[in-house]
Amino acid sequence: MNQNERCGWLIRGLLEEQGLENQIDMPTDLLSRKQLLRALMNVRPPKPVDSKWLEIQDAYYQEELRNSAIIDAAALPEIIPGISLWRGDITKIKVDAIVNAANNALLGCFIPHHGCIDNAVHSYAGIQLRLACHEFMEKQDVPEPIGQAVLTPGFNLPAKWVLHTVGPQVHGVLTPQHCKQLEACYRSCLQKAQSCQFYTLVFCCIATGEYHFPSLAAAQIAVSTVQKFIAENEMPKKVIFNVFQQRDEQIYQSLLNKQNKF
Repeated sequence: MNQNERCGWLIRGLLEEQGLENQIDMPTDLLSRKQLLRALMNVRPPKPVDSKWLEIQDAYYQEELRNSAIIDAAALPEIIPGISLWRGDITKIKVDAIVNAANNALLGCFIPHHGCIDNAVHSYAGIQLRLACHEFMEKQDVPEPIGQAVLTPGFNLPAKWVLHTVGPQVHGVLTPQHCKQLEACYRSCLQKAQSCQFYTLVFCCIATGEYHFPSLAAAQIAVSTVQKFIAENEMPKKVIFNVFQQRDEQIYQSLLNKQNKF
């Protein structure tokens, strides 16, 4: 199969599974098929799936990776010892682990094509990620608390592992409690990376999107927490702050450049 055929095969399987095969027409071009496939995967609940479907899905994603520009985290230049800054797509970086800003259900974003990190990570990892998170949550049997870190494989991502953390939601005034909770997110992920002996770790801008944590305050917490941790611990050897927007890149660049002067 080529990518267009794989994509169509996967879509037909999901449409049949959801009883929508007579309601949604199959697009003919690959881009439209990719968009429909992502939407159907976004809304799919965590339930068993046929092994053949998974095999085709994995082949589809691995081919996508082969045709993508993948960044090697280990090769990124350091602004200060042990810390790099990179603006780009967190699903396209080769690294030991990336950090996903999750919600407390830990099942990913169910809104088709939503712009959050959670949606992107689950979309490109494949449906195994939602299934793995569901298995963890079934055992835990309570919503995921703020400030902890849950480890899953990266599946079809170039990252080997994903650390899922739930950040604080800010409605109105930023409080000291919010700041402590965000610091706990970073610290928990760093501690998990240390215990797993991860050499490289990529952080997204936790809680600054849908959870409305102010970007500058969040970056200050991120930089200070990471800098202190890596100074006191052997692993991870390299931490990368991943940003997607230019304003966040400027904030982190300014903070790290200030640290570089000392």
